Amino acid sequence: MSEKKIIIAIDGHSSCGKSTMAKSLAKQLGYIYIDTGAMYRVVTLVALRNGWINNKVPDTQKVINGLKDIHITFKWDEKLGQNTTFLNGENVETEIRQLEVSQNVSPISTIAEVRHEMVRQQRENGKNKGVVMDGRDIGTVVFPDAELKIFMTASPEIRAQRRFLELSEKGDKVNFEEILANVEGRDKIDSTRAVGPLKQADDGLVLDNSNLSREEQLEWTISKVKEITEEK
Repeated sequence: MSEKKIIIAIDGHSSCGKSTMAKSLAKQLGYIYIDTGAMYRVVTLVALRNGWINNKVPDTQKVINGLKDIHITFKWDEKLGQNTTFLNGENVETEIRQLEVSQNVSPISTIAEVRHEMVRQQRENGKNKGVVMDGRDIGTVVFPDAELKIFMTASPEIRAQRRFLELSEKGDKVNFEEILANVEGRDKIDSTRAVGPLKQADDGLVLDNSNLSREEQLEWTISKVKEITEEK
């Protein structure tokens, strides 16, 4: 692989494997992985812990006021072989993946001040390139000049099934129809919000992984990285 480092932006719908792809890609390339989705989940977790959300409606001002006390970091866990998310030094990786957080993260992420603060932290992390980021607006808002932009998608039913299996394997009692409704609801909110809506970048490459294995997706993406890094 060329020593030339680039910024890789991976956007797409919820539960389509963006984080899995980004983590695998970062590990393979020796890049830094910034889990942007986890960042919004951390803010959502803080809001839930403090009672700043009632019936999925956040108290916007309380969330904004609390941002100054939220410091998000990432570390590679050698033992588990995965990226781990920390809130002010506390490992919250498992907690931020719970369904309650999933059900409340979209309303939190629509708050402009939240997004501005997260974007500030993301850009700071990408200053030296050699980073992989995934989210909803990485290629359109956070890093519009990223050398490689990928837009991942899959059918809502397939994404809901994947999420159902993932949660079931963890021992959570989940309902498929509820998860499907959550996936479709998040698609609508993510695509129509005023700040940083989910959309494909004009120069983004679409990766529909409905019928692709993780290995096939990684192989395809690495080939695109090679095309860019070997060109320059």
